[in-house]
Amino acid sequence: MGESTDSFFHKVYKVARLIPYGRVTSYGAIAAYLGAKGSARMVGWAMNASFTAKEDIPAHRVVNRNGMLTGKNHFGSPLLMQQLLESEGVEVVDDKIINFEKCFWDPVKELPAQE
Repeated sequence: MGESTDSFFHKVYKVARLIPYGRVTSYGAIAAYLGAKGSARMVGWAMNASFTAKEDIPAHRVVNRNGMLTGKNHFGSPLLMQQLLESEGVEVVDDKIINFEKCFWDPVKELPAQE
């Protein structure tokens, strides 16, 4: 991967590590916070690659804009993402977060503006 991709992934991981316990955000929300609104897919790639990162990245807290666990197949087991979320009190049924709006954490609103 190129240096700019590595740098973007690093920024994604920095935001992901700030997602509070028991809350979730979306790929698009992280992209919007980073000023890369059309880059939700690239945030997804970063989450997929997060398992090889040196630091712990709570990738299970990042879902699609509808609250679906679209990244679940990138975990060790297809049920692991759901189990991690449920252990934090997030209710999941049929790979979808129940009360998604209530659990949703928007970095654009919660974090200081990017420099």
